[in-house]
Amino acid sequence: MAPRGRAGKFVHPNSHRNAASSQSKPPGIPANPAIRNYFATTDLSEGVPLPRGQTEDWRKKSELPTTQEILGSNDGSSDIMLLPNHISGPWPSTELYLNAHYNLIREDAVANLRDAVLYVRAYPLMKDNGNIVIYEKVFIVQVTLTTSGIAFRVQFSTRRAGKRIHWEYSSRLIAGNIIALSPVEDSFSTKCIVGVVAARPLENLAKTPPEVDIYFAHPEDIKFDPQQEWIMVQARSGYYEAHRHTMKALQKLSQEKFPLKQHICALETDIGAPQYVLDKPVMNFQALSPPTADGNTSFNVLKGFPATPMAGLNPHQWKALENMLSRNISIIQGPPGTGKTFVSVTFLKLLLSQMTPNDPPIIIATHTNHALDQLLNIIAQFEENYIRLGSRSADPDIRKRMLYEIKKFLPVPTVIGGLFGPARIDLQRISAQVAELLTPFDQEGLQGPIKASTFADYGLLTQTQCDSLKKLDQSNSSALAGNDTNHIAEWLDDQVKELNLNHWVEEMTFTEDDIDIEYEQLKELEAEQGPNEEEFESLYGRSLQFRTTHQGVQESSYSKAEIRQYLSMGDLTKIPVTARGPVYNLLRRKLLDLVNTKLRTIAKSYDFYSGRLKIGRWERDFETLRKAKLVAMTTTGLSKYRGLVSSLSPQTLVIEEAAEVLEAPTAVACLESIQQLVLVGDHMQLKAKCTLMDLAGEPFFLETSMFERLVRNDIPYVQLREQRRMASEIRELLMPIYGSLYDHPSVLKSALVPGMGSLRSFFFTHDWPESGDSLTSKLNELEAIMIVKFYAYLVLNGIPFWEITVLTFYNGQRKLILKHMRTNKYLANHIHKVVTVDSYQGEENEIILLSLVRSNKSNGIGFLAADNRVCVSLSRAKRGLYMFGSSGTLEQFSPLWENIISILRSPGGDHDPRIGKILPLTCKKHKNETLIRGQYYQ
Repeated sequence: MAPRGRAGKFVHPNSHRNAASSQSKPPGIPANPAIRNYFATTDLSEGVPLPRGQTEDWRKKSELPTTQEILGSNDGSSDIMLLPNHISGPWPSTELYLNAHYNLIREDAVANLRDAVLYVRAYPLMKDNGNIVIYEKVFIVQVTLTTSGIAFRVQFSTRRAGKRIHWEYSSRLIAGNIIALSPVEDSFSTKCIVGVVAARPLENLAKTPPEVDIYFAHPEDIKFDPQQEWIMVQARSGYYEAHRHTMKALQKLSQEKFPLKQHICALETDIGAPQYVLDKPVMNFQALSPPTADGNTSFNVLKGFPATPMAGLNPHQWKALENMLSRNISIIQGPPGTGKTFVSVTFLKLLLSQMTPNDPPIIIATHTNHALDQLLNIIAQFEENYIRLGSRSADPDIRKRMLYEIKKFLPVPTVIGGLFGPARIDLQRISAQVAELLTPFDQEGLQGPIKASTFADYGLLTQTQCDSLKKLDQSNSSALAGNDTNHIAEWLDDQVKELNLNHWVEEMTFTEDDIDIEYEQLKELEAEQGPNEEEFESLYGRSLQFRTTHQGVQESSYSKAEIRQYLSMGDLTKIPVTARGPVYNLLRRKLLDLVNTKLRTIAKSYDFYSGRLKIGRWERDFETLRKAKLVAMTTTGLSKYRGLVSSLSPQTLVIEEAAEVLEAPTAVACLESIQQLVLVGDHMQLKAKCTLMDLAGEPFFLETSMFERLVRNDIPYVQLREQRRMASEIRELLMPIYGSLYDHPSVLKSALVPGMGSLRSFFFTHDWPESGDSLTSKLNELEAIMIVKFYAYLVLNGIPFWEITVLTFYNGQRKLILKHMRTNKYLANHIHKVVTVDSYQGEENEIILLSLVRSNKSNGIGFLAADNRVCVSLSRAKRGLYMFGSSGTLEQFSPLWENIISILRSPGGDHDPRIGKILPLTCKKHKNETLIRGQYYQ
């Protein structure tokens, strides 16, 4: 693969500075031992006793599930004993805290695949459904020797889906997901192998049949046989990769000093200052404000914090900044529009201005890649020396500051005693052994059946037997005549057949897009779970193909004993011609058994040296990162790159969107060197998400973030109160959630919505019944039609498309609204923002149209009963919020909605009640009011 950046494809803004430095190699730098020490094996034999009911030390478990864990066991020994999650009051011990969260995270990661396998075992002919995906005709067609592991490419059929898959919009087989395979003849009755999706390039999935690369989870589970047909199962929900890294990080944290555990676990409320502030409490505030009248710019943040806010902060934000600067654990709650990110950025700006050249970088993290890019775009306005770790960024400016891109324009550091060079040599050596081992099967597709010499090398044929094959009449007609060195082919004659694994074609009765998740969420998942650029390039390597193979004609009249007896004969030419196919097949199976035994042993070494290569790469990366003032990543990245980040010995960690992060990923971010943890978020908006609903509630409470738990347990925090986003009558709707919020004067001056007169908010209520789609999402056809027509009306009144967002709680309704937009003559040729509430946290727009969908008398309201989601849905609009749904259904099932609807019904200030079955429109041009009745759309 040609090195990227050779033909002028990449032009770095500082490339002229690097030209000279690239001419001379810098002096060697001793390898930082911290990274190697991080991965050193620790003896846990003297560990704390396990809780009652647990038989296996969680600190020693592989992060990838075992066959027994997926298949279960008849004696119940594989049953999981989950400890309750203490969200009220202190934990009895740090050990129990880590143990409980490890097993909860593991169960959340594994349970859905385990349940899917059990279901397929019970119903082996079942079709795909909303929870389970089944792939047939799965064959290994290629092995690629990558620097990350031995990747097995499999081809497969999606026949069980009953439709063609639109892979670009499907969450199937995202990199990092776990899958389970079983021989088709067993179908998970007794056999199961766990795999991890390595990567899913769309060009491979677009093939007929489609292909994907996987790693076997454990070297001892590898089963290589190109002729073996498998069935493969995937659970639709759950994304294993993030949990995988968190599990490993929890195990490591159990062996380390756990900073701040007195507050995180024991819930001590007396919070002191970080040591670096105690050492140097006087800070220069010139980065935030010009000097005061007396010329003073320096203040003691512990004893003389300025009374007057600077940098445009309001009093609540100023109090939050003081808290951030003076506490080793700081929690800032920011309701919608109150500027919590602005406070974080101000804090970082001040801290960065104090840094000296030898200070470690500040670490910042967000829950999503999108939010991270938004935050870095603000930071970049005053600090250029930052580096982004992790997945591919969609922002071209941020991409330039990704570690992978930066390294391309820097000379490769010479790390004395580093592992990269030696590990690469060792890995090349091991790769050659794997290639040599599998080459006979690679050649099988080109040169006919496996040669006698290969069988002899493994002791499966004696020299006498090989010599007997050489006596064959060379003129003997053969299906593979002309190959005078392949005596096995001549001996088999017409008792061998060629198997071309690409002979079958997908035949679907109809075509339908498998859009099971909205595009923005899918891209976020792929960016987060998939390999970054450097890791993706490491997936390339020497490959061996197995798309064509040979098999002996199997004559059923011969018993297994007879075949074994024939194989023991010294002169193989005396074996009856019709028995030679079965004899060859037996030879091939014996060879595969020996090859697989050897391959599993080599694969263990392969994994070892692949890990050493990763350490060596991080030893080099450390030299680049340590020169940065700020290092940014997602919270998943905090776990994934924990060993690398730990080597930087950071003191300050800031986590934005902290209330959306599960507790465990936040806990493992507490590296031994961390003196200060700053959590910024809002637990009243979107919560952390787990896969299993059984784990979300009592007694496990997995969706309760550390942010929320600490706030609810009276750890001191600061709440921001002044909002600058919503018009007052929209902000009013949040009173049942936050109580009083204050409006900044700027929101009182926001323009009215053209076409709506003075009406900034309205709830159009109806009794149109809901329905469902094939993926169990909820729909409301008539509501979708009305929203699209209302959307078109707003556009015709002069509102730009990009200033309107349609929000809904259901992906099925999102797809339905987009479908109707495509057939609307005013909207068809434009791009529209139609998204789910769960993907719109942190976003805002001028006008929000909210599709509530649910309309029934007894089935409940599902997602709409989640107060956190309701909070997000009502707080995205700046100038106009227009809701469509059944108020009667909402009031019946939700006290929160009952309060909100009560506010809408009450006239106040200069507005009338804002709810009804008639939608009042006011034409911008003629000022005429038109009353739109729901019956018009039926």
